[in-house]
Amino acid sequence: MVDALQIQVNGQPRDCWSGSTVGDLLRELEITTERVAVELNLEILDRKDFELRNLKQGDRVEILSFIGGGSLAGDGKGTN
Repeated sequence: MVDALQIQVNGQPRDCWSGSTVGDLLRELEITTERVAVELNLEILDRKDFELRNLKQGDRVEILSFIGGGSLAGDGKGTN
């Protein structure tokens, strides 16, 4: 029997299935792993561990997405 458990994702309560991994959570949220950092209970995870780390009742997950930027306007030194 597969049980549901509750975790927090970016401060919001969320249900997931017992036995789910961080990788499963990211897929469920439709988040690709290329430009993301994941913190699980204050520990930054290496991408290679996303599929190995099982989620447990009460876990706190923080997901940070990186956004690429363009060039700065003005003189190229960040000042206008």
